[in-house]
Amino acid sequence: MNQRPVLAEIIRLSVEVDGHALVDQVSLHVRAGTVTALVGPSGSGKTTTGLALLGEYPAGARVTGEVRVHDTRVGYVPQHPAAVLNPARRIGALLYDMARQQVRDLPRARRRTAAGQRVIEALGDAQLPDAQALLRRYPHQLSGGQQQRVVIAQALLLGARIVVADEPTTGQDALTKRRIVGRLAAVARRGIAVVLLSHDMDVVRELADEIMVMRGGCVVEHGPAHRVLAAPAHPWTQELLAAPGTTPCAETGISGTPGAEVLRVERLVAHHRTGGRTVRVLSIAGLALRTGECLAVVGRSGSGKTTLARCLAGLHRDHEGDVSLDGETLPRSLRDRSREQLAAVQYVFQDARAAFDEHRPVLDQVARTAVRLRGTGPEEAARQARQTLADLGLRDGLVRRLPGRLSGGELQRAALARALLARPRVLVCDEITSGLDPVARRSLLDLLAAPARRGDGLGIVLITHDLDTAAQATRIAVLDGGQVVEEGPREQILTAPSHPFTVALLGASARGGTAVRP
Repeated sequence: MNQRPVLAEIIRLSVEVDGHALVDQVSLHVRAGTVTALVGPSGSGKTTTGLALLGEYPAGARVTGEVRVHDTRVGYVPQHPAAVLNPARRIGALLYDMARQQVRDLPRARRRTAAGQRVIEALGDAQLPDAQALLRRYPHQLSGGQQQRVVIAQALLLGARIVVADEPTTGQDALTKRRIVGRLAAVARRGIAVVLLSHDMDVVRELADEIMVMRGGCVVEHGPAHRVLAAPAHPWTQELLAAPGTTPCAETGISGTPGAEVLRVERLVAHHRTGGRTVRVLSIAGLALRTGECLAVVGRSGSGKTTLARCLAGLHRDHEGDVSLDGETLPRSLRDRSREQLAAVQYVFQDARAAFDEHRPVLDQVARTAVRLRGTGPEEAARQARQTLADLGLRDGLVRRLPGRLSGGELQRAALARALLARPRVLVCDEITSGLDPVARRSLLDLLAAPARRGDGLGIVLITHDLDTAAQATRIAVLDGGQVVEEGPREQILTAPSHPFTVALLGASARGGTAVRP
């Protein structure tokens, strides 16, 4: 392993912003054909270290140390792919532009065909079937998992010899996750170095040749994967590896005592319009949610989970059928909903960073919810916001910063605080644990459980690809191909599934190293 050529080096790198160290004296050698995993909690410095290989640093950062990249290209697959996909261009246009750069040396008559072949191959390598249909869509018409794999295809088209993959399996179901793991392993076998930034220890176990454990910007443990996994020396590494896949927040998971029906979906059919065509993406005969209850909606990437969530919140207008709150049909568009209806159904986005204005302090944006939706005065709204944020573990000094100064996990908790400040009847959580390490995920689920158990009439819809997270719910609905193929109590779904897709999903989760327990 150590005889493989070094493609890049990070030597005693320190990155500091306003006196706060994001990384401190970090060193790393990136070798051809190896997978180096950087693991640690949200805010530990993984992404700052990975981006240093691309020469990217936060604005105003003071940087010391050296980063040497030895005459090679570095590709980057970000945790939140929507941030690097142009929303105004179709996926095909984005990918063909990159492919054309790779075939410029061919005769002009052969370039178009060669570029097209490269795009189709890259999409296949990134586990995106039905490429022709996908190429006609815009980024917002893809699920988060599909967007992630499009960006992986971009990195492969770039011809990079180093790929920095920032949580590449985030938001992916167990079946797709295993395929992406296989693809990254194949990339490494071709001699490409993979720098894997991940909280998913099952993925790290399968892929990593070398592991670097970070916390608070420092490297606390570093060594061959087999040694770190079998005999972790640092207490934080031991805690990270010991965190079980399924840790119910309490005996009842994320739920209180089920009460009256608060939300109902009937004959819901949703479409996407692309290339002048209308494509049906969701068809649900009926679903219901009671107060004090958590309904988990699971399925593979592209199954319609997020489209369902957006219909509930009034963010996807192109649908037929009814979404009812307390027996009253909600307008399809949030623009047509009253202030009370907007407050009653709150949505927590998967990409928390994109949901905040980067130019305003987090505290101000959270407090604004109480002012806008409940008519609370500014001073009282700020007080309530500080209290709610503190309840979620975010100290006052931290939330007075701009969003860019908070980690992804911290912003996710701030997004949850903002939604809770509206005093909602229904809380729709879209993959809110997908970018978190096992310890942080367990903590966030504990925090989410508290309002559900208070008996204040809240119902939770938990959109997730992760069966471990779904195991915290009261009931589980399984989506495949835009339809509910199975729905029932969590114990029934997890221990005695009846549909072949659910059986396959549970089997893939178990093969990935996680035993799902109800």
